[in-house]
This record gives sequence, C-alpha cells and structure tokens, in this order.
Amino acid sequence: MPSVLSVNVGRARSTVHSSVRVTAIDKRPVDGPVEVRAPGSKRDGLGSGLVGDAICDPRHHGGDDQAVYAYARADLDMWAAALGRALDNGGFGENLTTAELDVTGARIGERWRIGRTLVLEVSCPRIPCRTFAGWIGERGWIRRFTHAARPGAYLRVVEPGPVQRGDAIEVVDRPAHDVTIGIVFRALTREPLLLERVLAAGALPAADEPEARRKLERARQAAALSARPAR
Repeated sequence: MPSVLSVNVGRARSTVHSSVRVTAIDKRPVDGPVEVRAPGSKRDGLGSGLVGDAICDPRHHGGDDQAVYAYARADLDMWAAALGRALDNGGFGENLTTAELDVTGARIGERWRIGRTLVLEVSCPRIPCRTFAGWIGERGWIRRFTHAARPGAYLRVVEPGPVQRGDAIEVVDRPAHDVTIGIVFRALTREPLLLERVLAAGALPAADEPEARRKLERARQAAALSARPAR
C-alpha cells in the first residue's frame, strides 16, 4: 500500500550554488507529526507547506503550487545505483519520501489523502536548478536528471492536517485526462510540442500558462521551419 516513508524538513544553510547564497535543500527526516497547511503566495506567503521547513529562495520555490515536494523511494534507489552511492530519504530535497507510489505517473490534479485529514493535489513537476546540481555534486547533473525524466511532484494543500512517517497515501480523486507529472516535465524541458496536450488538459498552474503558450508557439515555428524542403 502506498505510504510515507519519511517526512523531511530543511533549515537554511550557506551555499555558493544559489544567487541568494542560502538553501534549505538539505532535508532531514523528522520524528513525530508535522503540520501541513497552504503557505500562500510565493511573494508574501509562508514559503513551505510544512511547518518548520525553510524556503530560502521564494522567487523560485514555495508557495501554494509548490507547497510540498514528494519523491519516490524507488526513484531514489535507481539514482543511488546509477551514482554508486547511498541516498538517504530527503536526499533530493523532498519533503515526503514515498513508498509504492508512482509519483512520475501521477496525473496533474489528482488528489492524495495522507493519514486521516491531509489532502494534497498534484500540481507540477520539479525542474532541476543550479542549487540542486551543486547539492548533488555530479558532473552534468541537470542534463542527466532531465533525460531520466523522474522529477518528483509538487503538491498543493487542499485540506490541511498532520503528516508523519507510516501514514497511508490514498488516491481519492483522479482527473479524466491522462496528463501526468512525467508528461508535463518532458513538455517543459525537452519536448515542448507536448505543451499542446498539457495546455488542452488545463494541467499547468495558471501563472505558468502564458510562458507555456509562448514556448509552444516557438516550438511550432521551429518545427514548421525544419519541415520546409531544402532549396
């Protein structure tokens, strides 16, 4: 049965890999329940959806659409084998390390009940950044992570509540469309023509739609140019 293997929170620490010079990507498992609530907007909200978890770069992280970050233990294990080193729960900066749950295959907008009261909604994939690359410390990490297309999922808070290790995860609602975290990630990174499918399903946060439409139009123009016969 899908479940939470660990709940992970981070504290601010200095880094040379972020423009703000601090990061909380070093998430560590905590004992006992952690309260989860909607943090509000990126600009003037609470940052993370988890009480006690720091968000150091609110321009790019946190806020309602990125309130909680989940990553599957199976995917961490895949990366551990590929990198030849152990990766602890929280090793990718995730708040929830999950078991027996296909996070990449989760549909945008599907809802998870965790424990008795907490309900989260799948919102968008994680896009790798320079801070993440610096934290992992592997050459070509952003390119490698992008090609693997196992990004993990950001989630919104629909109903607040506590979360702790061992809580069951139940998918309680699933949209009729088939646009998954994996598809959105590919659309936003290496396969922009997929944005047509993503936008048709209404599967992006509203704030991200204008740029996605511009990106799709550029991809269409590039595809049309490449299809022209050579003179």
